Amino acid sequence: MFTLNRRVALLSLGAAAALSLAGCASLNTVSADAQSFGSWPAGRQPGSFTFERLPSQQRNETAQSSLEDAARGALVKAGFTEAADPKLADIVVSLGARTTRSASAPWDDPLWWRWNGSYWGWRYGPAWRPYYSRWGYAYPMDPMMERRYDREVAMLLRDRKTSEPLYEARASNDGLTEGGKELFGALFEASMADFPQTRPEPHRVSVQLSPSK
Repeated sequence: MFTLNRRVALLSLGAAAALSLAGCASLNTVSADAQSFGSWPAGRQPGSFTFERLPSQQRNETAQSSLEDAARGALVKAGFTEAADPKLADIVVSLGARTTRSASAPWDDPLWWRWNGSYWGWRYGPAWRPYYSRWGYAYPMDPMMERRYDREVAMLLRDRKTSEPLYEARASNDGLTEGGKELFGALFEASMADFPQTRPEPHRVSVQLSPSK
């Protein structure tokens, strides 16, 4: 009995460790819907790049610098190098990013019925109480509304000499937080995953989240 219990305990510990590692791996992975457009010239090497700031982006240097830091890794991974002299760069890179907050209600969920109490009729709690549905009563917004954030990045690569647009990349995902530099870095990396090929149709890309420095 002791041997059997010990074996079961060891198996349980092993399973828990495996689940923990799988959970850590999933937490370090970012999935996004990516799109890419343009026509990168056949045989052209990535070359050197510099970032371009629009007049509106120049008003907030801190935020723009953070965005450039997030995109830099994706460009380097794609084979580009940052030019020591911006005037001698082969490629000019324009960046954009946005985060939109929205709130979802329970009726947005396709699975209305919950095992821990239904969205319909009554809800379990400290005391039995009517649970206001979409119809009839005023719905208690704050406790049950879930805030979500839609995050999107965009990158445009132009030839410095001719200003011709050569490659456009986009990626987006959503989640419960606004995200940060590491998350936006992963989104930029996802957007450039197909470079130098293009895939205009939205497709899922998963990348590893870089650790914070």
